[in-house]
Amino acid sequence: MKANELLDRIETKRPPLIVDPRSEFEFKRGHIPGAINAPVRKILLNRAHLPHDRNSEMVIACMHGQRAVMAKWFLALYGYRNTSLLEGYLEGWLEAGLPMEK
Repeated sequence: MKANELLDRIETKRPPLIVDPRSEFEFKRGHIPGAINAPVRKILLNRAHLPHDRNSEMVIACMHGQRAVMAKWFLALYGYRNTSLLEGYLEGWLEAGLPMEK
């Protein structure tokens, strides 16, 4: 999903769940508004707080993409099928001057 499209979707009544697979420390320094923190290690161990509905729409974004790709792969193993990666990841989000929250 493109960054501007995600920003538009955040402002709707039914935005996708934004999953940030970075560490808790990185997440606290700044993240996309409304994102949840689900570090890759917690997803791997099935300890991340994720929706029970495996059809929930999710957009996954880390800073450069490596952890987002791994998170998407692990989520697929657990049956989540409606997942996408944020184009350009957080790096692109920041370069576009889009909002972050702490």
